Amino acid sequence: MTADPTAAGKALAAACSVVREGDSGEAVDGIVPLFVASPGDTAEASALLRAAAEHDLAVVPRGSGSRLGWGAPAARCDLVVDTLRMDSVIEHAAGDLVARVQAGARMNHVLGLLAAAGQEIALDVPGTATAGGVVASGLCGPRRLRYGSPRDLLIGITIVRADGTVAKSGGKVVKNVAGYDLGKLFAGSAGTLGLITETTFRLHPLPAARVFVSTTFPLGEAAANVAAAVAAAANSPLVASAVELSRQAPGGPVSVGVLLEGSADGVAARAARMAGLIGSGAAEVSAEPPAWWPAAIEPDGGTLIRVSFWVSALGQVLDTIDAAARASRIAPLVYGSAGAGVLYIACRAEPAVAGFVSALRTALSGARGGVVVVAAPAPVRSALAEDGGMAGAVPSLSLMRAVKDQFDPGHRMAPGRFPEGI
Repeated sequence: MTADPTAAGKALAAACSVVREGDSGEAVDGIVPLFVASPGDTAEASALLRAAAEHDLAVVPRGSGSRLGWGAPAARCDLVVDTLRMDSVIEHAAGDLVARVQAGARMNHVLGLLAAAGQEIALDVPGTATAGGVVASGLCGPRRLRYGSPRDLLIGITIVRADGTVAKSGGKVVKNVAGYDLGKLFAGSAGTLGLITETTFRLHPLPAARVFVSTTFPLGEAAANVAAAVAAAANSPLVASAVELSRQAPGGPVSVGVLLEGSADGVAARAARMAGLIGSGAAEVSAEPPAWWPAAIEPDGGTLIRVSFWVSALGQVLDTIDAAARASRIAPLVYGSAGAGVLYIACRAEPAVAGFVSALRTALSGARGGVVVVAAPAPVRSALAEDGGMAGAVPSLSLMRAVKDQFDPGHRMAPGRFPEGI
């Protein structure tokens, strides 16, 4: 923390037109920031971070704030940089299928403007999320199978480094930094490398029609059958936009759903064929998603775990989750993009969750599976600290440290958010 808060406050106020003292309602992981600042553009953000660097302030970027509790808790937070004043759609080049958006723009606002031109950013995210927050959190929804994650749709980015230096890469700019693809580097960085101020996305035409094909595998049916249906749908030339899975309780029935998009006639024909492919004639076809279909991954105050795996290992993953849940005596909800090799496990905030996570990591270590605790209440985080923490073993930890040291040598950007104090 800065030795002279008064001097730091004056420097921040000189750099940014909107600066106020922090209060308990803006605490980050229980830490009340000294200051909250809201820059209006990249230039103001640059001046703000330069002043923060001069006074050794730890900085936590914030968009909508809904995912500040994701990841490991911040170790310090002197200054929260709120991006919501940077809320403009700077450019929409409809002919080029490109949109340039300030980081604080709400996605419902952005998508509404794009929809008027028959276009979209093909991400299933909450409407209140900000463009910068979506990129920084790597937030994905069901259609990641076809369109990818934010890092795949991001073609340009403007960021401000910890010392106030502005850097750009990709879409319609000429300057790059040390050969890095900044968009891919900052996607999922959770504010640890710098502040995102602008994003440029590749767009897609809005589909004329959408159809959901879903079926439920009964209680006790082998996970291998579920895995076979998911693999068939994900790899089919019928081109699924999403292949989702939901199981409400260990050992319970498993629902599988497939989203198809395109022209009305084409989607109808593909849906009929997909129904036979995944449900042997028992699948339902509807223009509306099934009730269990996850529109977006949202925190709910409990523990949220992400399991990534090779799609061919889905049967083993489901069996492993069942066995670990029974051993830990918990009843988690399992859902997510099975066709893309990603599942989420939602658990209540109970201490047994730490043992459940440990069992999963041990059992899936030979199946090229990754188990990461995305969000957890303090008691669960404390229990996890004794067994790999929230991220578990991170093979690329040395590389992450090297990148962090280059972009933020003082380790002042969201310190502690990533493993081993990164």
